[in-house]
Amino acid sequence: MKRRSQTKAQATKEVDKKSKEKIGALTLDQFSSDVIWQLASQYWSPETKDKHLPYNADIIERIYADEISSGKSSARRINMLEFSQYLEQYLWPNYKRKSATHAHLMSIVIMANEKFRERVEVWNVFEQLPEEYPGFFRHVLESCLPDQATKQNKSTMRERTALLMFLNHCFNSMEIELCREQAKRLVSLSMWHCLQPRRREQELREVPEWRKYWKRLQKKEKENAKPDVMWERHFMQNLIVDFLHILERIPLEGELNSNVVHYCERFLEFIIDLEALLPTRRFFNTVLDDCHLIVRAIMSPLVRREEGKLFGQRSYE
Repeated sequence: MKRRSQTKAQATKEVDKKSKEKIGALTLDQFSSDVIWQLASQYWSPETKDKHLPYNADIIERIYADEISSGKSSARRINMLEFSQYLEQYLWPNYKRKSATHAHLMSIVIMANEKFRERVEVWNVFEQLPEEYPGFFRHVLESCLPDQATKQNKSTMRERTALLMFLNHCFNSMEIELCREQAKRLVSLSMWHCLQPRRREQELREVPEWRKYWKRLQKKEKENAKPDVMWERHFMQNLIVDFLHILERIPLEGELNSNVVHYCERFLEFIIDLEALLPTRRFFNTVLDDCHLIVRAIMSPLVRREEGKLFGQRSYE
């Protein structure tokens, strides 16, 4: 009886082993026949490096349209792209600010967010080409706001949410020099340029050391005033104002785009994180207060809607 039991157990193990091998083989076949893996083999997979075709920007456009921004199944496709090393082997090595399209930018942002979601190292990818990061970061900032000329934003609400998440990751990675050098300029004392003169004077009066630094900033501006610098100093305020425009357009009743709700929730997360960090809170808090964001968020119609429960909870945090 014991021998029969042992034989039966061994047979069961063999069947299980073969089943697992079969499942693994099927999975591998599915992967190898997938369009993502075919493109990876042709353009960026390290395993086929000697056989790669020349860089083709249209591939990025195609993948973004068909795989990344296509709809509900995009999460699995993004995961597969991450597994194929799409960001580190193709997107970032070929990024150039002057020629990069919106799809190229968003592909990098979304793939970076996926790495953060999976808790995989991200910044070492960007450190491979650190000279391109300042231009990329500025590209991200510009895509967060409506165009100054047309007042239209070419980014969809889903894309703006992804951009906001990436920005939040940057501010939460201030220990990384690459991030710190770009992010700190947005939340330094110079951002007080966007305050009303009376409010700014009131704040400077309370801390004499800041007044000294402020005078030095003004002196530098007279010597070398650049439009790009002023744009950065007003970025956070403009981002808040744009958010309030979106929030206050939400009706108390009727249809509501879930992507808008998700953006509003993520925006409050972003603000909460900025307030939680000492390097970002010191000067940003005054700008936040000057915009009356918390009060306006609590009084918004979204808080009174069923879809706004989570948003309402975060408004009171």
